[in-house]
Amino acid sequence: WDNADFSRGVGTTFYQEFSTLNTAKPPFVRDVEAKVRQYLRSSYSAAWTLKITWEKAPVYAARTDTRKTITYQAVLTTDGFRSYILMLYQDGGMQWDYTRLTSTNVLIGYT
Repeated sequence: WDNADFSRGVGTTFYQEFSTLNTAKPPFVRDVEAKVRQYLRSSYSAAWTLKITWEKAPVYAARTDTRKTITYQAVLTTDGFRSYILMLYQDGGMQWDYTRLTSTNVLIGYT
């Protein structure tokens, strides 16, 4: 999540909330449920889901290069008892030149 720099007006961040406790579930939420079931092999029915998208995010510091960007999402979901996060990255992976980052220990995802 760090090392993205939106200070030059390149890229954007947006979110969409899905409260589905007593409502019909849109295709996106059904897809999230299917992924949780597939990866965790358990039954799951989302009561709430939040999708956050960082689109065309340039690397920090944007003053050096705003052409190489990445797009990624975090999807948080819960059934009220269990909570999950899906981290999704644009096909083609990291477009940043990670050899120019301050830290050389680069990781996509979390630990």
